[in-house]
Amino acid sequence: MSAPILSQAPRIVVLGSLNMDLVLRVPHMPRAGETMLGHSLTQVPGGKGGNQAVSCARQGAAVTLLSCVGEDAYAEQLLAGLVADHIHAQHVQRTALAGTGVAVISVDDAAQNQIVVVPGANELLRVPQALLQAQLQGADYVVLQLETPLAEVEQALRLARQTGCKTALNPSPMQALPEHWWPMVDLLVVNESEAAQLCGRPVDTPQAAAAAARQLQGRGVAQVVVTLGALGAVACDATIANDDGTEAIPGVAHWHEAAQVQAVDTTAAGDTFLGALTVQLARGLGLNDATQWAMRAASICVTRAGAQPSIPYFAEVETLTGATRWSLV
Repeated sequence: MSAPILSQAPRIVVLGSLNMDLVLRVPHMPRAGETMLGHSLTQVPGGKGGNQAVSCARQGAAVTLLSCVGEDAYAEQLLAGLVADHIHAQHVQRTALAGTGVAVISVDDAAQNQIVVVPGANELLRVPQALLQAQLQGADYVVLQLETPLAEVEQALRLARQTGCKTALNPSPMQALPEHWWPMVDLLVVNESEAAQLCGRPVDTPQAAAAAARQLQGRGVAQVVVTLGALGAVACDATIANDDGTEAIPGVAHWHEAAQVQAVDTTAAGDTFLGALTVQLARGLGLNDATQWAMRAASICVTRAGAQPSIPYFAEVETLTGATRWSLV
C-alpha cells in the first residue's frame, strides 16, 4: 500500500448530525417483552456527522462541521469535544426549539449493536446557501449522511457540483432517495444492509457486494465501496487509474479482506471508515490504497468502546502491523 502524505492537510466539510450517545452494555439484545440487567450505561459524544468529522480530523484533515444542537448540557459537551479535535465548529447552529439529538445504543457481548436515534435539533438544521457555498469553495470533499433533512443534503450535493468540491455520501439511516442525486455523488459508501436495500437483493458475500457496487455505479455514482463487516470491503472504481498506473476499467471491483481482531464495539466503525477513506482520497491515493487504509482504521475502532473515543489517529493507523490482502471479484 502506498504511504499517505501526512504533510498535506485536505479541507473537508462535513454536513451532518451531532448526538449524545447513551450506550447500554447488555449480555444480549433483549427479546420482545424481556427485562434484563445491563452491564453499564455511559454517555459518549456521537452522531454520524460528528463521528465522521472526528475521523477526518484525526487523519490530519482541516475539518469544518455544519450541524445543529439544542441549548442544553449535551450540546456543551459535544461542542467541547469538537474543539478538542481542532474541528471548526463556529457554524454549528443552536436552537431553543428542540433538544440536542440523542442516540440510545445497545451493545451486546458479541460487540454487535442496535441503535435508536431521536433526532431533536438535527431535524432543524438549515444552512444558508451563501454560507454553504463559501465553505465548499476550495474544499476537497463534502461528507454527507442522512441524519439531517434531505433538503440540506441535496443543497450540498448541488452546490458542491457548482464549486468543484467532491462529494462523499453514506445514505444512513437508509431511506428512499431521488434518482437525480446519484450522478452528483463522487464516492458512495454503504454497508451490506444498505446496499441490499438500494439494490433489492441480498448482499452477503464479496461477489454479491461487487455486483451491487456495479449496479450502483450504473446509476451514475463514480466510486462505490460496500463494507462487509468482518469480511472486509469491496471497492469499485470507474473514474481513475489503478494504483499501479494502468487504466481503470469501469466496473472492476476489488475485495479487501479484513484484518482479524477481537471486536469490542462496532459503533462508529462505518463513520471511521468513511472519514479515513475520504481523507486519503483527498490526499491523492487511489481507491484501493485508500480502502486498505480505511479498513485498518476501522479495525482499530472496533477494538474500543464508544463512538468518538474509539476513532483512531493517523499515527495509530500508520503503525498498525499485519498484512491485508485484496483480489479481483
